[in-house]
Amino acid sequence: MDYTRREFGRSIVGTAALTALAAPNPQRGESGPQRQGGGGGLTDVPGISVGHFTDTRRPTGCTAILFSPAAAAGIDFDGSAPGESMAVMLQPASPVDRIHALFLTGGGVLALPAAGGVMRFCEEHKIGFDWGTPDLRIPIVVSAVIDDLAVGDPRIRPDPEAAYKACAAASTQASAEGNVGVGAGATVGKMHRGRGLGGMKGGLGTASLKLGDVVIGALAVVNAAGDIIDWRTGKIVAGARRPDGSFADSVDVMRGIVTGAGRGALDDPALRSTTLAVVATNVDLTKTALTKVAMMANCGAARAIRPYHTTGDGDQLFAVSTAKLQRPDLPLTLIGSLAADLIADAIVRGVRAATGVTDWPAVRDL
Repeated sequence: MDYTRREFGRSIVGTAALTALAAPNPQRGESGPQRQGGGGGLTDVPGISVGHFTDTRRPTGCTAILFSPAAAAGIDFDGSAPGESMAVMLQPASPVDRIHALFLTGGGVLALPAAGGVMRFCEEHKIGFDWGTPDLRIPIVVSAVIDDLAVGDPRIRPDPEAAYKACAAASTQASAEGNVGVGAGATVGKMHRGRGLGGMKGGLGTASLKLGDVVIGALAVVNAAGDIIDWRTGKIVAGARRPDGSFADSVDVMRGIVTGAGRGALDDPALRSTTLAVVATNVDLTKTALTKVAMMANCGAARAIRPYHTTGDGDQLFAVSTAKLQRPDLPLTLIGSLAADLIADAIVRGVRAATGVTDWPAVRDL
């Protein structure tokens, strides 16, 4: 069904096109996606496809999440310095209640223009709402960035071509994890590097849960200033490390700053550290309801990241419904609680699946 510009405020609906996996281009440093381990993921939710572009020259990359058809989405962002585009439309006060894609990219705010590649892909595949002009559809693409410019050559950043290729690679198959797409250059545990405490490699992780006909999936890009905690054991999995390789515990180091025992400034500048997370379900939920789900799911991230939502963070958590299943009997508290566990799991999986790069060792290297 087509919608006119006048009907835009009531409903934005589109169709999504899924294409075959694009072949990597070695000259651009591209690598093909590889799944590392099980555990399910965002693509277990019907109507969602995920594609990555990974540039191994730096490394950096981007990830496109496409919805078929357009999906309802809400957001919770409590970080102080989010890098994003069009995310404000996910606020309940906005009349926009459907989006066609999420675009997550490395390269910081300098890479936000890369979202043009997603727009081009959507336009070519006639994804978007009817703007009232013949043969013209306007896609709603919400974008968010992480700053990975400290890893390798910062002049190498995702561009519109990279974003287009991420869309072309979108698949409903299980997503790769670790150093892939937007997670390629992610790092963690970096707020005490001025004190000689090294950080570690972050990455992209996924998780999902199927209970009867209900599906909830999660994807997390772990690029946190703080440490990553196995929320089931309370132990640090990745984070700030002492010269002997042991974990320093970033919050414990802060106590030394207060008493004067610590040296050097706290390394937590704005825009430098961001964890991006997406939780999705096939249960039909409104944007307002999804805003609450996003808030609850963000509590899961707080279990796995310590400290979280610092003054330098740009953390953002998106909640999406593909509306394939009508289950009005399910309270939001139930969905939000399960989503929080999945987000925590995806974050831990992201660092465990990562591979170390120069100056940033991974969990598997220790």
